[in-house]
Parts: sequence; structure tokens; C-alpha cells
Amino acid sequence: MKLYSIVLADDHAIFRRGIRKIIQEVEDFAVVGEAGDGLELLELLKSTHPDLIILDISMPNLRGLEATEEIKRLYPHIKVLLLTMHKKKSFVQLGLKAGADGFLLKEDADSELFRAIDTIRRGDFYLSPLLANILRDLALVETETEKLTRREREVLKLLAEGKKPREIAALLYISPPTVRAHRYNIMRKLNLKTLADLIKYAASHEFISTE
Repeated sequence: MKLYSIVLADDHAIFRRGIRKIIQEVEDFAVVGEAGDGLELLELLKSTHPDLIILDISMPNLRGLEATEEIKRLYPHIKVLLLTMHKKKSFVQLGLKAGADGFLLKEDADSELFRAIDTIRRGDFYLSPLLANILRDLALVETETEKLTRREREVLKLLAEGKKPREIAALLYISPPTVRAHRYNIMRKLNLKTLADLIKYAASHEFISTE
């Protein structure tokens, strides 16, 4: 039987050792390499081509999200399971865009690690149970924002950042009345009544940062 090869990438050596110990309990799983940061991981992949990388989102030198993008560009066949301690919608959203094959909360690692690996090994997407609501919300947001044109999304983001119609017009090379028309259409399509509603919607749906 061919071993399912795994690389661990996390800047905490103690956590890596804990994950390795769990994985070694399964006969057909093999940890074939470890890395402490994103750049070290990419260097390791030049000589090691695992089936799966278990990758911490927060790492020095090259963060997990950027590393995932680079891995998927260079080695599209390699699966990536992102580890995170955060339950933020933005991390899931960015991870999906980067091409991650799953998200595992570190607090779930003891109980969910094998389920995560098996799910991804079958070709399915894995998400920690505590993140399930986030994925559902993202699907809903995607459905809602599909109602907007690309230009309307641009206008929504700039309005939410506090830009005035005249400023937006200058940035997008359109007229202020056109900006106001876009604003009206955005609010109509998303069933928003006031500019405050629009800003609240944009903040809660990751058009602007709330940090």
C-alpha cells in the first residue's frame, strides 16, 4: 500500500511534534518533512512532493495564505489543509481564494485531524465543525453580491470607506451622478435603506476591514 505522505509546516516545534505523534498512529500515513516557516516550506518542496501539507496560517517570512497560493501555482496536485486558531470569516474567505482544501481549527486538532485528512484524501473539502456557519454565511454573501455588477462592487467598497461621490467619480473616471446612480442600484438590489445600512453591510461582509 502506498503511504499517504504529509508535510507539517508550523513555526511552533512543540505543536508540530504533537501533530506528528498523532499522524504516526496510522499505518498508511507518513510525515516526510517539516518546516518552521513559509520560505523553508517552499524550499523543502523542491525535493519533497507530499500528498498533503498541513500548514499554519500564521507563520514568519511567508504566511500560510501566501504560501498556499504559491504551492497551488507550483504544485497544483498537492493538497493543503490550513491550520488556524482564528474563527474569522476573512481567513476562511482568503483561504478559499488561495486554493486551500480545508480548514482545521487548532483547538479541534486532537479530535478532528484524522477526519480532516481522510476528507481531503477523498477529494472533498474539509471544514472544522465550529467554522461551518462561516462557510454557510460566505455562500449567502456570494449569492447576494452576485446581484451586483463589478462596478457596483467597486462603488460599494469606496462608499463604505467613507469616500464622497465626487472622490469616487475621480477614482473610477466616472461622473458624480453615475456614482449616485450606482449607489441607488446597490441599495435597491441589497434591500438597504440608508447609507449607514450600506456601511454596516460592507463591514460585516468583508468589503472593508473592521479591525
